[in-house]
Amino acid sequence: MSDLDIQIPSALDPFAEANAEDSGAGSKEYVHIRVQQRNGRKSLTTVQGLKKEFSYNKILKDLKKEFCCNGTVVQDPELGQVIQLQGDQRKNVSSFLTQAGIVKKDHIKIHGF
Repeated sequence: MSDLDIQIPSALDPFAEANAEDSGAGSKEYVHIRVQQRNGRKSLTTVQGLKKEFSYNKILKDLKKEFCCNGTVVQDPELGQVIQLQGDQRKNVSSFLTQAGIVKKDHIKIHGF
């Protein structure tokens, strides 16, 4: 058996890169804009990941005025503060955040169908 010393390579983790990206989220924080389907044609847009120094209520007030929709700021224990808007406002919110200078375009991730 000593003649056949087989060395098994160290365990290759195919998800190592994905985990490395998640751990480096502090260096490049993303703003996530998602849409959630409610009942029927109704949907909900959520915005999370904005910096804590921004006033969420002021941003929400401007978003509501700009897009003529209702919304609220929800405190989530895991995600922090999340802005919720009625309807599918993903493209509108991303363009608003970049034009207002709150977030750069490459720091925004849009999720959804």
